[in-house]
Amino acid sequence: MDLFFSTCLFSLLSMLQGISGTTFTVVNKCDHTVWPGILGNSQLDTTGFELLTGGSRSIQAPPSWSGRFWGRTGCISDQNTGQLTCQTADCGSTQMECNGKGATPPVTLAEFTIGSGTQDFYDVSIVDGYNLPMLVEPSSGSGTCLSTGCVNDLNRQCPDKLRAQSGQACKSACEAFGKPEYCCSGAYASPDACKPSSYSEMFKAACPKSYSYAYDDATSTFTCTASDYTITFCPSSTSKKSASNTAPAAATTKGTTSPIYGSITGSGEVPADVNISSWFPYFLTGQSSRTVSSSVSHNTLLASAISFLFLSSLDFSHTYNFLQT
Repeated sequence: MDLFFSTCLFSLLSMLQGISGTTFTVVNKCDHTVWPGILGNSQLDTTGFELLTGGSRSIQAPPSWSGRFWGRTGCISDQNTGQLTCQTADCGSTQMECNGKGATPPVTLAEFTIGSGTQDFYDVSIVDGYNLPMLVEPSSGSGTCLSTGCVNDLNRQCPDKLRAQSGQACKSACEAFGKPEYCCSGAYASPDACKPSSYSEMFKAACPKSYSYAYDDATSTFTCTASDYTITFCPSSTSKKSASNTAPAAATTKGTTSPIYGSITGSGEVPADVNISSWFPYFLTGQSSRTVSSSVSHNTLLASAISFLFLSSLDFSHTYNFLQT
């Protein structure tokens, strides 16, 4: 009976954690300041902030949230106008907050679709190029829940044709050359037509668990249920092994045909005619927009459910004893 009750309670708590939302913790282990940016289908309590070396900040996201995190570098505030500009991954808002604007490539992206009592989907993408090492680590979730990221310094390996910002970032072949076969656009806008290029294969060799081109689903999409996530810029060497090995078992994309999962566009902006909630295919985002943000409602639901399980366990125990006699 105790085992039955404990199992039910654990399952319930896991489900309620998924309903109540997800905590993202952003950590900076770089030897310089990073200015994280955030863009999603609903605005969180911040869309951009300054993170000093060794600093961290936690951010709460509601269920069904889809969005991306990235790190801006080399940001300077104009003494006369107060406008902020960044050397890499600038969001163009001219402010600390990105306010609904996406990153300008080249940029390393951490992308998430948070479930509502269902699986989360997440990845690290270098489809739009690369500017910083990044690691995503799930915690307290259930399921496969592998870490992923691009922890190698691609700026040091970047070919001259892709080098950007004096070596502080590395462009994608799509941004550098603009050809449909590199951008998975036009006649190449399908998984069958768009294949890895020599450039994306170079990225993939350095970061085997990251999205290297738009249809790189099989080894780049990860799942976890009712998890929180830590996003680390310039992760320590002790974390590199977890993000360099163990690719996901099999593609869970169920025939994805849209090239916008690993990347929105080459510009880093969300096109005006694209609903931001449709960044990810419907099987990722789901159709439910229901959120539970009230702590009162959450606590009431939790208390009621625990009471129900407790009474059910008593009834189960009574029935079991009766049958034994």
